Amino acid sequence: MSMALQGGEWADESGPEPGKNGSPLSRRTLVALMEDRPGVLSRVANLFRRRNYNIESLSVGHSETPGISRMTVVVCGDDAVVEQVTKQLYKLINVTKVTDVSDDATVVRELALIKVHAAPANRLEIKQLTDIFRAQIIDISRDSMTIEITGTEDKVDSLVSMLRPFGIKEMARTGRVAMVRGAGGSNGASA
Repeated sequence: MSMALQGGEWADESGPEPGKNGSPLSRRTLVALMEDRPGVLSRVANLFRRRNYNIESLSVGHSETPGISRMTVVVCGDDAVVEQVTKQLYKLINVTKVTDVSDDATVVRELALIKVHAAPANRLEIKQLTDIFRAQIIDISRDSMTIEITGTEDKVDSLVSMLRPFGIKEMARTGRVAMVRGAGGSNGASA
């Protein structure tokens, strides 16, 4: 895949290329449940590093079960890569379940904190943009405003592109978190 730095972000110049076996590359969302123990995340990261898999986003936090953490990882690869990643995750002793939720009906969200340069003359316009995107201003100073937005990646990307002309001073994004809609969930059958 040909990537170029455009406006401070990496962008694909050529479109998706096929994987090694000819199947198309796609973004896949995996949800893994694992014991909440020291070093587990490090072992997961090392697995990706050793196999030369690229993690597009990674989010880890407590689950509904005490002692179990939930990791949402987005990888880009063909079907064979995703299958291999899943098998390798299962080999880690502290991982109890791995599910590819990419093709399931899911709720997918991302959180972003965006600190934007806000001269007094621009504050009303920034506030209006924030309202349109149903975001919140969570901090304000003499020369900046910090905005919190939660939504799909497209929604976050859209707000970022609208705020860019004002000057983004700092930004932190969680990456994708996902949950299967309705009755499905982490206690169902594994993939």
